[in-house]
Amino acid sequence: MGNTRVFKMPFASVYPMYIQKAEKKGRTKKEVDDIIFWLTGFNQHSLQQQIDNKSDFETFFNCAPQINPNVSKITGVICGYRVEEIEDELMRKIRYLDKLVDELAKGKTMEKILRK
Repeated sequence: MGNTRVFKMPFASVYPMYIQKAEKKGRTKKEVDDIIFWLTGFNQHSLQQQIDNKSDFETFFNCAPQINPNVSKITGVICGYRVEEIEDELMRKIRYLDKLVDELAKGKTMEKILRK
């Protein structure tokens, strides 16, 4: 995988796409935010700071207060790769987020998405 390009991609440029994907399927921006908060430990204020600063994915995840300890429960295929088998830690975190937003768009309940 050409990870460097993805790592340097501004989170703020992908975030609206996550929201758009969810809203197309009748889900909400709040649900996308809740997923991000659950995964990263960010809150509304700290997430907005990352967006305003145009942080790339590498910085975004490096600044995350705490990656949820239940991320190991996120399994399956995203972008042709089994998320649990991705060796690069940063790429795995990015794909966790992709996978969770994908599950939201596919209609899973928030309880299942957040591995409760």
